[in-house]
Amino acid sequence: MLVEDDHSISEMVDHYLTKEGFEMVHAFDGEEGIRLFRQDSYDLILLDIMLPKLNGMDFLKIVREKSNVPVLMVSAKDGEVDKALGLGFGADDYIAKPFSMIELTARVKAAIRRATQYSAEEPAENKVIQIQQLTIDTDNVSVLKNGKPLQLTSTEWHLLCLFAENPKKVFTKEQIFRSVWNDEYFGDQNIINVHMRRLREKIEDDPSSPQYIKTLWGIGYKLGEF
Repeated sequence: MLVEDDHSISEMVDHYLTKEGFEMVHAFDGEEGIRLFRQDSYDLILLDIMLPKLNGMDFLKIVREKSNVPVLMVSAKDGEVDKALGLGFGADDYIAKPFSMIELTARVKAAIRRATQYSAEEPAENKVIQIQQLTIDTDNVSVLKNGKPLQLTSTEWHLLCLFAENPKKVFTKEQIFRSVWNDEYFGDQNIINVHMRRLREKIEDDPSSPQYIKTLWGIGYKLGEF
């Protein structure tokens, strides 16, 4: 679903993504988008920030109360505040206008691919990783902390598994992006920073002093040693 009030942009995105094999549904304001969201299920939502009737941030808060559907924010505002705010509300990725259709398509495919991997039932042998109070069940795609389930997005899940399955490895931000986003690194460190902050808010006792995922300043991140 594309929620975009600019008809020319909507037509351009529709034309390109339809050629790539996607089926598109359009909403031209936030209220219409919420109505469509409640009527059907979608593989991904392309969401503009500046929308009439209901803005993109409020739209996203409503969606996240019900669903973890991948959301790619699209906006002419390219400031760090807008990116952090959008991702902080639960967006999976952010692209600024003007954007190339090649990059947009790559990000759409990557977001859907991550979500599909997150929800798919794999026939692999059940694997449970225990790290202090965290129980990570890779077969059932679940995380418990002190026996209580944590609600992670697909991106947060893949981030956590990356470190849990490679406990002694230090990952640079470029390596994290290639591993989790499964795409070329666009050099936007803020996307990784915000997702990492959201993950830490869920798994850490004190997110300001993380123990599970440590920051190595100027290098990257690694799993904490216990």
